[in-house]
Amino acid sequence: MTVALMWEARAAAGRGAELLAWVRAQPLAGDGGRGRAPLRREHFTAPQDRVLVITWWDADFDAGLPELPDPDPGLTHRPVHRWRFQAVDCPGPA
Repeated sequence: MTVALMWEARAAAGRGAELLAWVRAQPLAGDGGRGRAPLRREHFTAPQDRVLVITWWDADFDAGLPELPDPDPGLTHRPVHRWRFQAVDCPGPA
C-alpha cells in the first residue's frame, strides 16, 4: 500500500523563503534509527508564504513513519498541519 504524508505550514510574514530552506534541510524525524526513507519527497510553495511537503511511503496506513518536525514558532504564522492519505486506484479519464 502507498501512504502519503502531507506537512503544510504558513510562514510568518516575509519568511516564506526561510521556511522553505528550513524544511528542505530537515531530516525526517522519529524513525527510531531504522534508516527508513520515503519512496519520494517533494516540496511545494503557494501564495501567503505556504510550504507543503509530501512524502510517499510503502507502508500500511497506520504505520509509524518518520515525520518532519515542527519549526521554531517564530518562523510560522500558525501551527503546522499534517494529513495522511492512502493511494487508491483511479479509473482512466472520463
